[in-house]
Amino acid sequence: MNGQTTMGLAAAVRPCRQRLLTSASAAAAKASAIRLFPRCPHPQHHHHGRRLPFLVSAASHTSQSDPSTTPTPTPVTSDPRSAVAGNLPFFDCVLFPGSFPPESPPVEDPAPPADERPASASPVREETETDREAWRLLRRAVVSYCGEPVGTVAAEDPECTEMLNYDQVFIRDFVPSALAFLMRGETEIVRNFLLHTLQLQSWEKTVDCYSPGQGLMPASFKIRTVPLDENNEAFEEILDPDFGESAIGRVAPVDSGLWWIILLRAYCKITGDYSLQERVDVQTGIKLILSLCLSDGFDMFPTLLVTDGSCMIDRRMGIHGHPLEIQALFYSALRCSREMIVMNEGSKHLLRAINNRLSALSFHIREYYWVDMNKINEIYRYKTEEYSHDATNKFNIYPEQIPSWLVDWIPEKGGYLIGNLQPAHMDFRFFSLGNLWAISSSLTTPTQAEGILSLIEEKWDDLVANMPVKICYPAMEYDEWRIITGSDPKNTPWSYHNGGSWPTLLWQFTLASIKMGRPELARRAIAVAEEKLSADKWPEYYDTRSGRFIGKQSRSYQTWTIAGFLTSKMLLENPELASILTCDEDLELLEGCACCLSKRSRCSRRAAKSDITG
Repeated sequence: MNGQTTMGLAAAVRPCRQRLLTSASAAAAKASAIRLFPRCPHPQHHHHGRRLPFLVSAASHTSQSDPSTTPTPTPVTSDPRSAVAGNLPFFDCVLFPGSFPPESPPVEDPAPPADERPASASPVREETETDREAWRLLRRAVVSYCGEPVGTVAAEDPECTEMLNYDQVFIRDFVPSALAFLMRGETEIVRNFLLHTLQLQSWEKTVDCYSPGQGLMPASFKIRTVPLDENNEAFEEILDPDFGESAIGRVAPVDSGLWWIILLRAYCKITGDYSLQERVDVQTGIKLILSLCLSDGFDMFPTLLVTDGSCMIDRRMGIHGHPLEIQALFYSALRCSREMIVMNEGSKHLLRAINNRLSALSFHIREYYWVDMNKINEIYRYKTEEYSHDATNKFNIYPEQIPSWLVDWIPEKGGYLIGNLQPAHMDFRFFSLGNLWAISSSLTTPTQAEGILSLIEEKWDDLVANMPVKICYPAMEYDEWRIITGSDPKNTPWSYHNGGSWPTLLWQFTLASIKMGRPELARRAIAVAEEKLSADKWPEYYDTRSGRFIGKQSRSYQTWTIAGFLTSKMLLENPELASILTCDEDLELLEGCACCLSKRSRCSRRAAKSDITG
């Protein structure tokens, strides 16, 4: 990495610190005290392609109150050092010490061509009282580090005395908050978050003297104030990350790095600040995450093998192996990384590995995870113990595994991606996040994506009912619950991760609905949520089969509940913004299918291509 090892960079890039002096020593130190690391000025955005009209509308509200806050664009340069100069001096000076020339007067950007100028702003809908309350609560959850906003805490519940880890900034939890701020034109907090979490990536992290790979992103971090000396006269702020060594079960957060990549792409697309993704440290961070995900192992499948509790479902719920949620995020992160990695001699092999994995992964999920009435009937008639290269029942699935609830539940029209697939095991539960993100990232075929939304519409009373969206369906009960969860008192049937209803999933449902041209489904779900969320104090989750009760251990004023609601409404009002998160079907991946090298007659990828081009 340009002559500097990764751990060397980690040692150099310490967290930004601001000296906090007591009143007794402040006067004496005022003249000589120097801020160890300067504050980051407001990031200046570059013109890269077309700016989204809604950002112009959002920016107009800011300029009305303070006309001087409009940023002056800076010219784009091919030199990554000068591209980031002046944006975050601390990061720049650490990465490129002694390489900056004296400051020169800024050069004004030439006016963009007529077809590149932002379109006129569309009328802005008047905010409801619920919207205003949600924004007030979201801003209250913002935390600052060295005077700059860097994220939002998981929950800001004034009635709760036991915080546990709800006062920390979680990567996965911050994503809907980041999207809400981005779509409102407030981008600084997201940029700060991306860069500060990147700092933490290669920190030393151990559990019982064992350290995971350097590319692991933390699940969360907390800002702590610690004394600089024994006299407690001066203090400093530090970032204290948690890589899973403090989490319940000590499970590493596999999804954190995947969400970070997805959010980075969304930030760059909506702001046009592509110089951020071209920075040396950001490119290195992406590659470290991918090196963990693409490393060779014993597995025969292109899916990621993970332990239980390594994603949003962070407790024992029987999802170890190849859970759909991780595969959908993995596929999305690979698609995003392929767009952002700078093409050069050093990245050719990585890009080739990404393409190969994308091709294999999309085929594997589409072919083996998809179930509908016809597929279930096919499994019902499977022969077992087949030993051959052209076996129909490749994973030796026993027909007796088909659960009784599924026989009557699966509709004639539509289908879904199962929750997990391993040798001799199919998890037939419906997991909302995995299915919705598979739609948004084009991991499914267009026909399969339409089928998933058709199933949700058909089974609305089971998957939405009184509060969207059910995290998984159905819940595990009786002996199954006792054996698989270990009698987890928090994951009792139809509660928390075991069939609970999570309002934060609303924004992902909205995104998938917009991508498939079904925004009426999102409007219907948002209307259901809007009736209750504010009155119920924005809870984390709801219990019971139909989501009627607030969760028995649910925190109030859960930040990603608030942010998910706001993001959903903003996406509906500005559906063109969905493109910062979605991916279109890639025909080159279809052409690269390995089936063309064999005598395979059935190929879901060929069918998908015919659906698009026909």
